Amino acid sequence: MQLDGTAPEDFPDPALALRDPNGLLAFGGDLSPARLLAAYARGIFPWFSDGDPLLWWSPDPRCVFHTVHASRRLQRVLRRSRWTLSIDRAFDEVVHACAAPRHTDSGTWITPEMIDVYTRLHRLGHAHSLEVWDADELIGGIYGVNIGRAFSAESMFSRADDASKIAMIALSRTLHGWGFPFFDAQVSNPHLLRMGAIMLPRAEFLRQWRALVVQPGPAEWRLPFARVCELA
Repeated sequence: MQLDGTAPEDFPDPALALRDPNGLLAFGGDLSPARLLAAYARGIFPWFSDGDPLLWWSPDPRCVFHTVHASRRLQRVLRRSRWTLSIDRAFDEVVHACAAPRHTDSGTWITPEMIDVYTRLHRLGHAHSLEVWDADELIGGIYGVNIGRAFSAESMFSRADDASKIAMIALSRTLHGWGFPFFDAQVSNPHLLRMGAIMLPRAEFLRQWRALVVQPGPAEWRLPFARVCELA
């Protein structure tokens, strides 16, 4: 379905998404905050490469985290770490770091348009980042979109070993403390599965997601801990 000229909330039923490619639901429209929020509230997200049409997805099954697994080695890292954590201290820096091409990539899906709209959502209180610091140096982080008691993680980055894993653990424990039963990771990969991600059938994911987006979210985004060693 093409979305050009439609109202922001006029998305097709996710059950109509293609099986191949898995989850492709619609194309076109725009990247306004209103359309992004309408999409996320319905379990739909944008994902496209620079120069490609704007594509909207709702894959089946859906990758989610109830908890993030910390291996024994990572638990030792947590206990010994002097790194610190923050929320929303450096949202713009986190998004730009996530957008930077990886060593093995030729580009990024986080285009300038995407950076702009996520920054606007942050200013509206719907996008948040969690940062990992070595003294005053930003070494890792993760960001995503929040509606009610639902959180969809968009991307993460690491400039030091384990920094992105630590960001995921801190995010998971923070959200769990606020009554979020899980957070959305959208599309699986081997790394996420090793970290404890599970796959939910889309119908089940959407059933739970629709209930979560209408529940009250946290009154304030503030970490319950400031140091990585507190996660051990």
